[in-house]
Amino acid sequence: MNSNAWNNCWRGLIEDWVVSQMADADAGHGIDHVRRVVSNAVLIGEQEFASMSIVLPAAWLHDCVIVPKNSPLRSQASRMAAEKAIEFLSEIEYPKEFVPPIIHCIHAHSFSAKIACDTLEAKVVQDADRMEAIGAIGIARCLMTGGAMKQRLYDPDEPFPVGRPYQDSVQSVDHFFAKLLGLAATMQTDHGREIAKRRTSFMLQFLHELAEEIGIDRSCLQQALDASSHVR
Repeated sequence: MNSNAWNNCWRGLIEDWVVSQMADADAGHGIDHVRRVVSNAVLIGEQEFASMSIVLPAAWLHDCVIVPKNSPLRSQASRMAAEKAIEFLSEIEYPKEFVPPIIHCIHAHSFSAKIACDTLEAKVVQDADRMEAIGAIGIARCLMTGGAMKQRLYDPDEPFPVGRPYQDSVQSVDHFFAKLLGLAATMQTDHGREIAKRRTSFMLQFLHELAEEIGIDRSCLQQALDASSHVR
């Protein structure tokens, strides 16, 4: 079943339920995020010839349980979402043969859960979700989330981490070095890697412009990039 056929059969029912589940999500992780992940999943999945009967419901349901980024339960979020998805898919009588691979996709999409992707469809959903953390959208979501968590933008004494450890729970710019700039290297599909490379380049442009605007020599930024084990 291609994405158009799947949408005609299932999208309305599943999307309405996901919207109701995510009513209290923060702006960076709400239904708009889910819709973009779905779009990414279609873009990648159709290029990679993945089963959209697995990819699409997994993409819609991957964040159906809200767990804040700073919660001690964050590493369990994908498991909790998978359990909720099993209940919902049973209620709507989604074809049973697709449920186990859908649940694997939901389990494996999470960065913090560190679960290996055993199927093409899981790789597609993981890439689709990680694409949301890079590029223009990734920058916006990083800063929105940091603001919601009352973080400062950068360390005024050392804006880019060279002689100090990352503190991305304190200042948002550190999150680029702690995680975001390394995501391209984790992409699982050819199409995902191609898009991630372009989006990472845009994030580097942003950091160079930030350095100039706050009056920091770009050599300091380059030292931080060179020092980061997450930057390839």
